[in-house]
Amino acid sequence: MSAAAHGHTPAAWTGVTIAFIGFTVSGVAMIIPSIPLFWAGLVVVVAAGVVGKAMSMAGMGKQPSQNFAPTPTEERTPVTA
Repeated sequence: MSAAAHGHTPAAWTGVTIAFIGFTVSGVAMIIPSIPLFWAGLVVVVAAGVVGKAMSMAGMGKQPSQNFAPTPTEERTPVTA
């Protein structure tokens, strides 16, 4: 899995870090009963997705592979019973 470099980009790290902070805030809000703080944490989690996507679109995400070669299609024969 690591050979695909899945998630090893600044956009991915930033998004995950912000989401972790949001989940932590919401978790603390559940321990000390605070409904506004809980929702604020969830807003931070949603913002993490927006920030990660914006950074990816700005070029800080995984770049598409330039050496794309389509795999040859195989002709399949129908199976009859």
